[in-house]
Amino acid sequence: MKPDDRDGHPVDTAPRTPDAPDVLDGLRGIELRHLRGFLAVADERSFTHAAARLRIGQPALTRTVRALEATLGARLLDRTTRRVELTEAGRRLHADLAPLLPRLAAALHPAGPAALRLGFTSLLPDACASLAARFKAASGAGVRLVRRDSPLAGLESGECDIAVVRGDVPADAALRTTVLLHEARVAALSRTAATARQETRPGEAAAVRAVAGRRVLDWAELADLPLVVNTVTGSTRPELWPADRRPQLACTAGNFDEWLEAVAAGHGVGVAPESVARRHSHPGIRYVRLKNAPPVPVRLAVPARDTHPLAERFFALALVP
Repeated sequence: MKPDDRDGHPVDTAPRTPDAPDVLDGLRGIELRHLRGFLAVADERSFTHAAARLRIGQPALTRTVRALEATLGARLLDRTTRRVELTEAGRRLHADLAPLLPRLAAALHPAGPAALRLGFTSLLPDACASLAARFKAASGAGVRLVRRDSPLAGLESGECDIAVVRGDVPADAALRTTVLLHEARVAALSRTAATARQETRPGEAAAVRAVAGRRVLDWAELADLPLVVNTVTGSTRPELWPADRRPQLACTAGNFDEWLEAVAAGHGVGVAPESVARRHSHPGIRYVRLKNAPPVPVRLAVPARDTHPLAERFFALALVP
């Protein structure tokens, strides 16, 4: 029998290991805001964009990430005046945290009506409205829209359960996909293209001016024009043209809004799904119909494993004509 203390309570006499380390000792001082701040910078590759996404000041975000690095004793980000890149330690932490943090937030959030998180980039296809209505009628669950400027619309970071993805899906992405529809492409031309930048390569300024007033362009004609490409969520790359005749890259953009402004500024010609012309007018841009352009596949994508049950139901509905 265990001996009692002076109040009659049993005394634990089991041997203890002296100075046994607490596995959480190294995590003391780390809060959710540190992890959210790091993930935002890792996703955006920019302190400025990450601060805007989190709605905090950039200096505060910088201090938050530095505090996390100091606590972990590892450099997570390589910073220069122009860009931010993940270190090896940063890549490992991002891979582990990205799917876990949204689940933790969901677990800590008061229970409410079930809702599916549908991710998208700059445009949500009209077909998704009727699909969401069918889903709600069949499941009783709502659909919460999540816009993310990332190649897989937040699916890769766990910020959504199912996503709308335009263009080709990376071969190494662990996803299941189904094609919702195909969209025609249009060309986006600057209304001030006649005053093309002087640094444009010889002949390109003349080529841009030559098509400035056109109402229809052939896909092959774009090979002679400088191209503005959204490298993150865009669906058009020079590789879509034959290898021996491709447009030259004028500049790149990291999101849809940057792409739109670069085209309007006359940096080059843009190519986008036809829905952009219908839903994103811009005073500095005119849209031109394209002939013989390959259509843009629009897909629904879900993780290949551990798919959310609501995402499975939504995905299954998309398979039914």
